[in-house]
Amino acid sequence: MAYFSRLKQTGLLTGGGSREHEHRIAAGPTAVTDQPLPLDEGVKAFHALAELIYQADSYAEVYDAICRTAVDAVPGCDHACVTTMRAGEASVCEAATDGIARRIDELERETGEGPCLDAILAQNFECDADITEDSAWPRLAERVLAETPVRGMAGYRIFVGDRKAGALNLFSDTPGTFTREVGNMGAIVASFASVALAAAAEHEGARGLRDALASNREIGKAMGLLMATHGISDDDAFRMLRDASSTMNTRLADVARRLVEQHNADVHANAG
Repeated sequence: MAYFSRLKQTGLLTGGGSREHEHRIAAGPTAVTDQPLPLDEGVKAFHALAELIYQADSYAEVYDAICRTAVDAVPGCDHACVTTMRAGEASVCEAATDGIARRIDELERETGEGPCLDAILAQNFECDADITEDSAWPRLAERVLAETPVRGMAGYRIFVGDRKAGALNLFSDTPGTFTREVGNMGAIVASFASVALAAAAEHEGARGLRDALASNREIGKAMGLLMATHGISDDDAFRMLRDASSTMNTRLADVARRLVEQHNADVHANAG
C-alpha cells in the first residue's frame, strides 16, 4: 500500500497533471478513441511484466520490459524509453524500444527541454499530442520533426528509488493520437512501472542478502578449517584469510570458497 500512496502523491493514480500542457492533449474524436481501448492487451502486457520482475537478473531487464509494455499497452504508442536522473547529475536513458526513442532522449538533453525532463523535475504528467503546431517544447520539437517520424510525445514521472527520479516517455508517429483516454492508459502503465521497480529493488535486496549470508557461511567454514588445521584462534584464522585475499587480489569470500572446495576435494580423494 505504501507504493500506491506514494504514487497518488504525484498524481499518477489520480490523473493530476500540468495545466500548462493540458490543452495539448487531443480532445476531439480520433481513430484511436473511435474504438474501445484494448484493455485485454494491456492486461496481458502487465501480466508479462509482472512475471519478468521476479525472474529478471538485473534492472536493465526490468527497464526494457517496461518500455515494451508501454508500446504493447498504450494505443498509438510507437516508441518508448525510460530515463532516470540523480540529483546534480545528467539524465540517463536506461532503456529504449528503438533508436528513435533513444535519439529523442538525447535531443531532450541537448535542448534542455521536453516531456521527460518536465515530468522528472516538475513531477507532472506532460503531453503534447501534436508537436507540429505550437509545441510546448519548440526547440525540441524542431529537432524531433527534422530527425524522426515522431509527432506526439508524453512523459510520466515514475519512482525509481530514494536517490533517483525517473520518467516513462512515450512517442507516437501520428499527431493527435495521445488523447485524454490514451493518456490515462499511459498513467496506468507508469504507475505499474513504479510498482515494478519497487518490487525489483526488494527482489535485488533479498538476493543481495542471500548472497551475503552464503558468503558468510563459506567464510565461517574456512575459518573453522584453518583453526582446526593450524590450532589457531578465530581472529588469527580470519587474519590469514584476509591476508590471502589481499595477496591474491581476490574477494575474501572467494578465497574462503576455494579453500572449502579444496578441502572437500582432498577428503573425497582420500576416501577413494
